[in-house]
Amino acid sequence: MRIVSLVPSQTELLHDLGLENQIVGVTKFCVHPEHYKSTKMRVGGTKQININKIKALKPDIILCNKEENTKEIVETCQQICKVHVSDLYTINDTLDLITFYGQEFNKEVKARQIIDKIKELQLDFENFIAQKEIVKVAYFIWRDPWMVAANNTFIDYMLKLNKFKNVYNNLERYPEVDITKMEQDVNPDVILLSSEPYPFKEEHVLELQKYSNRAKIIFVDGEIFSWYGSRLLKAFDYFKILRARL
Repeated sequence: MRIVSLVPSQTELLHDLGLENQIVGVTKFCVHPEHYKSTKMRVGGTKQININKIKALKPDIILCNKEENTKEIVETCQQICKVHVSDLYTINDTLDLITFYGQEFNKEVKARQIIDKIKELQLDFENFIAQKEIVKVAYFIWRDPWMVAANNTFIDYMLKLNKFKNVYNNLERYPEVDITKMEQDVNPDVILLSSEPYPFKEEHVLELQKYSNRAKIIFVDGEIFSWYGSRLLKAFDYFKILRARL
C-alpha cells in the first residue's frame, strides 16, 4: 500500500509501526525521522499541498487530520484516492488511531506493542503526578498576535494530565490574548513557551515579564505537548523532568 501522510506526528507513527517502505509522500514539516527529509517526496505543507506531486505518487491512501489540514485539502485528496481524517483530543483517541493503523496496514502486533508501552508509561506518570500540586499555567504558541492553546485542544488535555490548570481554559481552541491584561485577568504561576509553531526566544521572555512579573517562564518542547501517536513514548519522562524545573 502506498501512503501519503499530511500530518507530521502521524508520519512518525507510521515509521515506528514499520511502514517506511510504504510511505511515498510527506509534508515539509514531517521532520521525524530526520532522513525522511531526503528520502521521501515532499508534497507541500499541512495547509498547502502540491496536488500534482501527490497524484504522481499514485497513493492508495492519504492520511489527514482535522486540525492540521483544511477541509479543502481533504476534499481535493478525496478525488485522488481513499482518505482517512483523524480527529484527536485525548490519549485514548491516539490509542484508537494506533489500533486503526495497525489493522489498516497489517501492523497489528507492532501497534499493540506501542499501545501497551504507552499505557504502562502513562500509569507510571499518573502515580508520579498524583501528589503534585496544581499549577496555573498559560501555554503560548504564537506571537504577533499573542496566541495560546485553550480549551478543546490536545495541548489542553496534556496540560491537565500534568495537573496544570490552563488559565485560558474558558476560551476555545487557539485564541488571541492581550498580554497587557494577563496578570490582572488570569495571573498564571508559570508561562510555557512552545518550541513550535513559533520560535520563541529570550527577548520574548523579557516582553512577557513586563506583564507577569511573578510568573516563571519556561521554554517547552511543543512536539511533546501537541504530537500524538508514538511521540507519547517520550512524553512522560519529559513531563517528569519539566515538573522538576518548576
